[in-house]
Amino acid sequence: MKSKVLVVDDDAGVRELLSTMLGDYYDVTQAESGAALRKALGDTPPDLVVLDVNLQDDNGLDLLPQMKKRWPDTEVIVLTGQATLEMALEAGRLGAYNFLTKPFEIQKLIADVKCAIDRKQQTEENTSLRRALETMSGAASPIFRSASMQQVVRTVERIAPSDATVLITGESGTGKEVISDLVHALSTRSKGRLLKINCAAIPRELIESELFGSVKGAFTGAHADRDGYFRQADGGTLFLDEISEMPIDVQSKLLRVLQDQEVRPVGSKNSYKTNCRIIAATNRKPEDAIRDGKLREDLFYRISALSVHLPPLRERRDDIMPLANAFLKRFAAQASRDVRGFKPDAIERLTAFDWPGNIRQLQNEVQRAVLLSEGDEVAAADLSIAESRISASATPAPELDPSFTLLEGVERNAIISTLKETHGNKLETAKRLGIGRQTLYNKIKAYGIETP
Repeated sequence: MKSKVLVVDDDAGVRELLSTMLGDYYDVTQAESGAALRKALGDTPPDLVVLDVNLQDDNGLDLLPQMKKRWPDTEVIVLTGQATLEMALEAGRLGAYNFLTKPFEIQKLIADVKCAIDRKQQTEENTSLRRALETMSGAASPIFRSASMQQVVRTVERIAPSDATVLITGESGTGKEVISDLVHALSTRSKGRLLKINCAAIPRELIESELFGSVKGAFTGAHADRDGYFRQADGGTLFLDEISEMPIDVQSKLLRVLQDQEVRPVGSKNSYKTNCRIIAATNRKPEDAIRDGKLREDLFYRISALSVHLPPLRERRDDIMPLANAFLKRFAAQASRDVRGFKPDAIERLTAFDWPGNIRQLQNEVQRAVLLSEGDEVAAADLSIAESRISASATPAPELDPSFTLLEGVERNAIISTLKETHGNKLETAKRLGIGRQTLYNKIKAYGIETP
């Protein structure tokens, strides 16, 4: 759908020129006067208004506050043939994106229009994400500090508005359920129900009726008709966790439901239309699950039209301490403990550990440390993670450089050690550290690290 641009100018030639130049990219409408603009304020807000100051029946700057009050998210580019510095400053104070003088350069105006609309769209995305995160519980609120997780968020923001099935992959404990929450919260189905089913936790003989429902007498114990998860999630989202643990024969029936958008309860002769979005997840690599006969290949292709992969915590170390601090704050409040943070030796140990259990293990570790710590800060001695599990490299860590703070020294030495492990491969080093390549370059320069 094209972004909407409203051109407000009493010069018909200017209106037609802008409509022609912008019409290939945007949905352009016109208003020839201040009165026409006031009338339009009751309509759907455009993404951008190109506003002339000197209208025959009004002053554009006088109209600007009224417009921003009715259309607060609409960007405005102000045009005038009699520009003054005071006028430009006033336009900026009133919320205009830019101020251009006539005669204007068409390419400059087109570029400004594009930048203004891009900014509006980015603001909308950030607002949508913020609102979605606010609806999630504190226990589930995710941390997106690392470059890899920021990329995950960008992917989720793009795919969430679609109704297409999403497959989330990643090791156990990486936060697949949290991402399913985020996809639902950012989708057009956010006001509907989000139902979750762990396919590995339901007995084989019950999973079909749990998913598709059943009628009275369909099997022993079926004393009444039962709506399955598909019908319960109608208008919302159904999250199928550990889908590769679902029995193969049930997978074939699930595939039929996804293809036909109809579900037939166990023991029934009637089928019912289904209207729920499917989000599936697995901690197995799909190719391995298919090879081992745990996942139907045709079902995989059906559910993986859109996919999100969550990297393990050891590959996004920038997230470790933000996550640890969030967990500490929550568990300290729950236990009424005055534990306010981590000592440097605890931080060093937490950030160096490989976390085979990922975020779930980190959460349990912090909870345990909060309960057992005797001071107001968690020390390394309060942690149960074994020193032998620290760092994937057998090379001992270098001594901390006294010219840096402890945390800076830990970070610098982690970069040095990883560069040694990768034989100077910066792309692989950034990947292992869970940071962006440019971030790595900046840190190498800041810490004076010599590289091959």
